[in-house]
Amino acid sequence: MTDVFARKALLRKGWAHDVRFGIRAGQIDSIAESVSPNAEDFVAGIVIPGLCNAHSHAFQRALAGRTEQRSPAGQDNFWTWRERMYELAGKLDPNLLSAIASQAYSEMLQSGYTAVVEFHYLHRHSGADQSDDEMFNAIREAASQSGIRMIYVPVLYERGGFDQPQLEGHQKLFALDIDNFLAHHARATEQQSDRISVGIGAHSLRTVSSESLREIVAVAQDTNIPMHIHIAEQQREVEQSVAANGRRPVRWLLENYDVDDRWCLVHATHMDAEETESLAKTGAAVCLCPSTEANLGDGLFPLQRFLAYDGRIAIGSDSNVSINPFEELRWLEYGQRIASQSRNVTSTQESHVGRELFSRVLEGGAMAGVRKPPGLSPGVSADLVVLYDDDPMLVGHDDRSLLDALIFSGYRLPIERVMVHGDWRVIDGDHVNQEQTRAQFAAALEILGGSQ
Repeated sequence: MTDVFARKALLRKGWAHDVRFGIRAGQIDSIAESVSPNAEDFVAGIVIPGLCNAHSHAFQRALAGRTEQRSPAGQDNFWTWRERMYELAGKLDPNLLSAIASQAYSEMLQSGYTAVVEFHYLHRHSGADQSDDEMFNAIREAASQSGIRMIYVPVLYERGGFDQPQLEGHQKLFALDIDNFLAHHARATEQQSDRISVGIGAHSLRTVSSESLREIVAVAQDTNIPMHIHIAEQQREVEQSVAANGRRPVRWLLENYDVDDRWCLVHATHMDAEETESLAKTGAAVCLCPSTEANLGDGLFPLQRFLAYDGRIAIGSDSNVSINPFEELRWLEYGQRIASQSRNVTSTQESHVGRELFSRVLEGGAMAGVRKPPGLSPGVSADLVVLYDDDPMLVGHDDRSLLDALIFSGYRLPIERVMVHGDWRVIDGDHVNQEQTRAQFAAALEILGGSQ
């Protein structure tokens, strides 16, 4: 493998200059600072660690830009969007899913994600039974072809809602009973490799019984794997939870489970002040997905209060309406500015917002995903993002403001190369399989046709 020399690199301890990364067997074997490049080194301008996309539904990439027409009733919201998502899910087979996921994962790599948590509940295609793993195999193949590091999170989805014990229509493709779900999780675990690991999840409190949730959490605890769940994304969900359980969703979860740093709660948008403080103190990560949350009209997460109690955050592309971690971070901060009518809201530990946002989601993404120390240091996987240091976005910026520029300048990302596990997956800004992946994606959308 080729060693990488960087004129500037963001190491775990901070920025360093003239850095050589020795790379062996997919790992960073050594790091030397203040050195000169060797003849065989790949010479990079700026190297930063890749980020983990902590929440993705890859198949929803096929919906991007296709749900923005006002309905005749003029009352569009998350729940009306969900019907379009169900319609798409009902038309997918393993080949179509693989093509869509490959495109999504390639775009993630091109934008600086080197890992993805695939929150997967589309367990079957039409006509398949509960022991069929073809849709999982399609996701796994897409991750392998793209080269992204995947944390596969199979998700239980067993009922339509708090007061709806049966699944209806296309929801039935998500259904697994708890025994078949745990059997699927065991089979997926056997497929782990150096780039694919497995977590576990429940779709939400409204779609999983208390008994089943307890079994899932027990697996996460016994095996020390990440535990993921959607929670409090919509105000309607909060109201239904109060009606069914007598508690708001986050409060009910905290009262019934020992939530800790194994947990990743996705969205948690609608919390009261007490829930926000209590959740922050558990050490769990909350995965925020600003572009999707804005697109679906979810609301704004109470970030200022959460960070005041040292809450941990990760970011995700969720519906994949946008695939760009730096855009997610920009709009995470901008949403808070709009709500508070102030600036530089998330700079609670660092004076520069960009550095703090990047550091927080680097740590939170590692917690929610590979559960290994974040950042670049000897002994970790060689997952690197190379930036052009002569790009107009970055020229003139020093160590203090460089990440500010990367997040807040807001145009084409200055990404030259991306490496995962020692392999270059993006070269000169393009994914190495770009032509084939785009052609397969276009063919898949043509087949889907009217469902879009």
